[in-house]
Amino acid sequence: MREMASPYLSSPPVCFVALLAASLLALPPSQSRGEDALSRDHYGEQVVPFLNSYCIDCHSGDSAEGGVALDLLIDSPNVQRDYELWEKIIRLVEEHQMPPADELQPTADEIVNVTAAIETELATFDCTVARHPGRVTIRRLNKAEYDNTVRDLTGLDLHLADGFPSDDVGNGFDNIADVLTIPPILLEKYLDAAVTIASQLSENEDAKKRAFPHEPANPEQRVEVARRNARQFAQRAYRRPLSQEEDDRLFQIMRDAYESGSPLDEVFETVVTAVLVNPNFLFRVEQDPDVEDLDGIRELSGYELASRLSYFLWSSMPDQRLFDLAASGELRNQETLRSEVDRMLADPKSRALVDNFAGQWLQLRDVARLNPDPDLFPEFDGELRSAMRRETEILFETIVKEDRSVLEFLEADYTFVNQRLARHYGISNVSGDQFQRVTLPDRRRGVLTHASILMLTSNPTRTSPVKRGKWILDNILDEPPPPPPPNVPELEAGDETLGSLREKMEQHRANEACAVCHRKMDALGFGLENFNAIGGWRDLDGRYTIDASGELPGGKSFAGASELIGILAAEKRDAFCRCLAGKLLTYALGRGLDSYDRCVVKDAVKTLAENDYRFSSLVAAIVSSDPFTLREARSEP
Repeated sequence: MREMASPYLSSPPVCFVALLAASLLALPPSQSRGEDALSRDHYGEQVVPFLNSYCIDCHSGDSAEGGVALDLLIDSPNVQRDYELWEKIIRLVEEHQMPPADELQPTADEIVNVTAAIETELATFDCTVARHPGRVTIRRLNKAEYDNTVRDLTGLDLHLADGFPSDDVGNGFDNIADVLTIPPILLEKYLDAAVTIASQLSENEDAKKRAFPHEPANPEQRVEVARRNARQFAQRAYRRPLSQEEDDRLFQIMRDAYESGSPLDEVFETVVTAVLVNPNFLFRVEQDPDVEDLDGIRELSGYELASRLSYFLWSSMPDQRLFDLAASGELRNQETLRSEVDRMLADPKSRALVDNFAGQWLQLRDVARLNPDPDLFPEFDGELRSAMRRETEILFETIVKEDRSVLEFLEADYTFVNQRLARHYGISNVSGDQFQRVTLPDRRRGVLTHASILMLTSNPTRTSPVKRGKWILDNILDEPPPPPPPNVPELEAGDETLGSLREKMEQHRANEACAVCHRKMDALGFGLENFNAIGGWRDLDGRYTIDASGELPGGKSFAGASELIGILAAEKRDAFCRCLAGKLLTYALGRGLDSYDRCVVKDAVKTLAENDYRFSSLVAAIVSSDPFTLREARSEP
């Protein structure tokens, strides 16, 4: 519906896709993901009759609608060969292709059975058949990475990237290589920033010594030491050793500047500027496998792995320890890698995960732009807004630093508040601006009842069960609903004569095409309805008593937020872990996930379960995986 503003994605009518849409969207998640597994015999018993009854007329032969020829799958689902075909179907489902009104519709039982059987078949995919680590496009540093790298390279915390154009976002994150373009204005900004950094280095004696630490013992050593300083500065900036050609070229730049009569400070600044506008500084460069590499796959070098690790956990360049481990080859050792994960997560620079991963996964960056209606919520101000965001950041930070269970994102019975936020929550005995850990009342648990998330998923004037349900599906369960159909009218708001919000939404989704998606989405959202648009508790919405009960597909009923969160934590634990693992892997790799990455996500979830769901075990599973440690050659067009 129109509360979830998204463009409608049009595609040719595909009757099988439309029917499967209804089947997937009507299922409880445990069935739609194959958790209630049926035997393989059920493919023949459930799927084939379904295809014959509803799909083959449209989807067979060379003229199959949408290019989806399902007659080829009558004898076998061919999961190993055609997994991506099924994924294509699911993607079309998510684009909201619905059955034409004049088509025969399957029964509810047929929908449940065929979907369970198909998902069970997909679960039989054999991860050992082929090795596909994938490849990441050459990737420029995004704004956060640029500033952090300059800070760690020079010791100067200048935040020059604040003046750069905004980074594009892909797959939910702004570090995705394929969308990090370079508009012409950015080239100019890079040059200006390099000149500024060089000038600041020249004026700051401590920073200058950090960049160029070696001093000649006598005049005869001046040229040799200058070249050594320039080489080492460039090696740290490029995050790898220089080739002889690069070393010679850099020395030539330095010599030309000197021979032109420039003062020594200007020679110094020329070298620094040249390094900081070099693509090897601005981009994270990895070499493709050579033709002789086995199966077109190669191990990353120690330096490439060090950069992947540091930009994943710190959004910055490797430190000296990582450089040393890269040089010795020890970084590829699994025990060393796990030890480095623990060390890096404990380092203050891991705050970058809060700012750049959690800030985008949980959409905390958007909190700053929210403006609830001041007439309806006069108690809201900038101080409360800052406290809301900080509460969620500290919870994430605590789970990382204390290596706690990731399930606490869902079910933590504690949080962090200052006096302003405690008053908003009705929590007593908290004073001052400092945040302190408190036990939550029973009605609040985990991030779903944080005011930051509740306000983020509301409208300026009222709550939005649709937005809240969609947020849970997108960010907690990784089951995004399809875009809304076009021309859906706005929900009437403010007129209590039309009934409660729940009653108005029931009327609004009378159209079955809407209801098939909204049954689950709205149920999730209504479970949080006792929290108003800025996250405060309420028992009434106007003159109507809040009804926060609901029933999820599959018959799981709840009465309010605590019971809903209990169901999610118990029944949807694996779905949440898959969601978190997939998003963290996407962020770590800087690319969208492909079908072959499903095995890494599956292994990461298994590793989590085997290690009490501790955050570090998820990170360790990711950094030791093939996609993180290997690189695949470009596919032939």
